[in-house]
Amino acid sequence: MNIVMVTTNDPAGTGIQFMRAINQYTEHACRLVTTEIRYNFMFDKDLHVPWLPSRIELDQVLAEADLFHFHMAADEDLDLGGTSVRAFLRGQPIVHHHHGEPAFRADPRKFADRELAQGRKAIVATPDLLRAYPEATWIPNTVPIDDPLYRPAVKDSDRVWVCHTPTRRELKNTTDFIAAMARVRDRHPQAAVRLIEHTTHKECLARKRRSSILFDHMQGYFGVSSLEALSQGVPTIAGLDAWNQRHLRSFTESDTLPFVFAYTLADLEQQLDVLIADEDRRNEVGRASRAFMERHWTPRIVAERLVRFYESV
Repeated sequence: MNIVMVTTNDPAGTGIQFMRAINQYTEHACRLVTTEIRYNFMFDKDLHVPWLPSRIELDQVLAEADLFHFHMAADEDLDLGGTSVRAFLRGQPIVHHHHGEPAFRADPRKFADRELAQGRKAIVATPDLLRAYPEATWIPNTVPIDDPLYRPAVKDSDRVWVCHTPTRRELKNTTDFIAAMARVRDRHPQAAVRLIEHTTHKECLARKRRSSILFDHMQGYFGVSSLEALSQGVPTIAGLDAWNQRHLRSFTESDTLPFVFAYTLADLEQQLDVLIADEDRRNEVGRASRAFMERHWTPRIVAERLVRFYESV
């Protein structure tokens, strides 16, 4: 099967990682078409429309597609440099994949009702989105856990670096994090804040893997930033609610999740106190985090799950 993924920007770099996992671990072939770069993260590209010298390769890829997979709010009418997927439709299955993009969160049923009326199936990137679109299927995001940037590293040992990587501060409890760290540092002068913003994805990964602790957010769900840190063996604080925990346990078939849970500012401050003060505890949580990803969340596992979904449409 020739799978063609189409999106404006690649959300958190997940598209390129899905493409690589499918090509490496399954019998299917996948290409990724993108049209925009947002936030200047500079994720790797496959067929990035503004950079193509001509439409020859793009047209050939679209013509040979057996299934179209649209990420974000993209669809068959997205402008691909003077053409669109619509010109290449001949009855292929179409899949929509929602990543919690603002347009979807603002009116999820608009997308769900339209896609269902068209007889199409949908994927959501995190379990919390199933609340808004229960007819969809959750397919976990994947990270290349054996890539050097996703493996554990020697930490910057002079300080206990606590990192946070918000794309949009208002969505990531960044104000709470800064407030908690201000109080925690009064008790633990060895603690230091590493706020990673406005940098390329590779530089973000490099700084994150040298950190001692990651705070993701307390919004109830988890994101790619959490998965990256778990793969790197960095203890990861996040506020996963019962719904998300239940789905994670079902997917991984594991009763134990490696996250350090925090749901309030007081929780966050308490968990930071414990992890900053206790190096042995940090090392224990970090080892368990990496082992969890190696056992339950490899690119092969996710690619095979995605392919089974394709085969069902």
